[in-house]
Amino acid sequence: MSTPYPFAAIVGMDSLRLALLLNAVSPAVGGVLVRGEKGTAKTTTVRALSTLLPQVETVGGCRFSCDPAAPDPACPDGPHEGGASEVRPARMVELPVGASEDRLVGSLDIERALSEGVKAFEPGLLAAAHRGVLYVDEVNLLGDHLVDALLDAAATGASYVEREGVSVRHASRFLLVGTMNPEEGELRPQLLDRFGLTVEVAASRETDERVEVVRRRLAYDEDPAAFAAKWAAEEEALRERIAAARALLPGVRLGDGALRRIAAVCAGFEVDGMRADIVTARTASALAAWAGRTDVTTADVRQAALLSLPHRRRRNPFDAPGLDEDRLDEILRQFEDDEPEPEPDPDPEPEGPDDSGPEGPDGGGKQPPQDGPGPDGTPDVPQQRQDSDAPAPQQESASAPEGTPATGTGGEAPEAAAVAAADPFRTRRFDVPGLGEGADGRRSRALTAHGRTTGARRPRGGTLGKLHLAATVQAAAPHQRARGRSGPGLVVRRDDLREAVREGREGNLVLFVVDASGSMAARKRMGAVKGAVLSLLMDAYQRRDKIGMITFRGAGAEVALPPTSSVEAGAARLEKLPTGGRTPLAAGLLRAHDVLRVERMRDPSRRPLLVVVTDGRATGGPEPLARAARAAGLLAGEGTASVVVDCEAGPVRLGLAGELGRALGGPVVTLDELRADNVSALVRTVRNTDTRRAA
Repeated sequence: MSTPYPFAAIVGMDSLRLALLLNAVSPAVGGVLVRGEKGTAKTTTVRALSTLLPQVETVGGCRFSCDPAAPDPACPDGPHEGGASEVRPARMVELPVGASEDRLVGSLDIERALSEGVKAFEPGLLAAAHRGVLYVDEVNLLGDHLVDALLDAAATGASYVEREGVSVRHASRFLLVGTMNPEEGELRPQLLDRFGLTVEVAASRETDERVEVVRRRLAYDEDPAAFAAKWAAEEEALRERIAAARALLPGVRLGDGALRRIAAVCAGFEVDGMRADIVTARTASALAAWAGRTDVTTADVRQAALLSLPHRRRRNPFDAPGLDEDRLDEILRQFEDDEPEPEPDPDPEPEGPDDSGPEGPDGGGKQPPQDGPGPDGTPDVPQQRQDSDAPAPQQESASAPEGTPATGTGGEAPEAAAVAAADPFRTRRFDVPGLGEGADGRRSRALTAHGRTTGARRPRGGTLGKLHLAATVQAAAPHQRARGRSGPGLVVRRDDLREAVREGREGNLVLFVVDASGSMAARKRMGAVKGAVLSLLMDAYQRRDKIGMITFRGAGAEVALPPTSSVEAGAARLEKLPTGGRTPLAAGLLRAHDVLRVERMRDPSRRPLLVVVTDGRATGGPEPLARAARAAGLLAGEGTASVVVDCEAGPVRLGLAGELGRALGGPVVTLDELRADNVSALVRTVRNTDTRRAA
């Protein structure tokens, strides 16, 4: 087993370290979600925590880590009466993104269950993580079936495995820690709320700190054991402080004054439900215990709110998590007269070489400083950091009315500044026709591991999915006499097993092709168009789609957003989208063809849906409309499902978007018809007139 990177050697990232330590002191806080860009030592920091966790006493030989003082009466390995106990380190179990449901919750030996009537259960990762830590890297990429199992276990503290009348239940209480890169997509709101705390990390821009990060990482890679030995004293000091804080925690007083502060903060930020209040209270108590105090102060409440509330304030997937600290201070100032005198910290956190300020071991992740108590119980000094990567503000320019002659350089119309999108709305659902086998989602029909049973088949690849009991019995029944059956049991062999064929929904690749030319430049009109695209982006988020965006204007088309799971990134690109110039419609369609060709090679099971947002006009070059029609025919000939959102406005309409829709073989909807509550929205499925694409 490799030597983990010492937790004490990780410098900077104060809020991340504090959040992890608070969960080590009080697992009831509910875990940590770590958000940050790639290469910021998120995974290394989380793994380093495992060496600091107190050891666990378990029933000897129990695969489910039962506590000898209170064994689980329903434990599959029970009963545990008078059994010997053993002490082992707390486990940190990692859940791979591509794990199967059986790997997570465990699996039953169906063959033995049918033939012998015994519960031959193989525990999964939820059993291994009981009374320990369950760590999920790239948690935002987990499939819905794994998320559902995690939510059930987190809510009930138990895992259930049900297979054709045979059921197993075991305790599963764990500290959930997840890391994610927001560029790759967001979490489902239900899972997001299950994380007690959230922390944002970002790479340092300080040269000295980055140098120290590299120096320490190279030293660790050269000799992990020697590097760990160098930090052994600091690691032991942290273990002792965690143990002392755990012992002190039951004596921490969370008085009415602190509770009122917590309730006022949660109400002031309009967070949903009551879990935020409970988590903030537990975090504030853990902060007091970590600082060696028995009274919760306003500073504790403030720091607890900064860790527990940001991810609970989001109202839609495009809202960035965060907390207005000025507003937080304004709420807490109402209780200044009730603040008790803080107790001195009897045991300040040991200082080590990391106090010089470098960041993490893998390239570093620097947590933006925040007000409130740091890991040693003292307030951090608020700082402001200028983001050198922030885009420069765009210069405002007047947008030319539709039909105005081009006056810009090279005959192009002047570029108009980006306009704000109109309010989003609930859109109609557009499906890809046929039956796919892509990633689990909520858009198009597909063969999935979950859903309604439509048939049975032999297991593919040697792995049995959901057992189809009736089909298995039918396959085994004709051979019972030849197999020498002599009792009530059914002689079942592996060749008899049949798995259920299930139909559910899949996520698709929704590729937006957006007209940003001068004909779309009228401010009110482009705001409505952006609002429609924003609404479709939100729909894609809810249906677990990947999205991409191509814009065309001026002399050509560009990929504004390569296919990704982050609709938040798509919304940001859409917000900054300027307009102006000619309308190279053919270039936009051909660029879409190239993007889809590459994506078919990368992810052949994910079917695409092309959404073209345009008024249908095409200018620039010889025969622009004919070229656009040929490009549309190329996409239709490859079976690309599509929908055209007609943005044409005004009393006189040319109907060019309708012609484009016919060439693509998909429906055409106006901006008004895009709304789900519109009475004219009767057709909800994209249907290609080519019978070769029928289901």
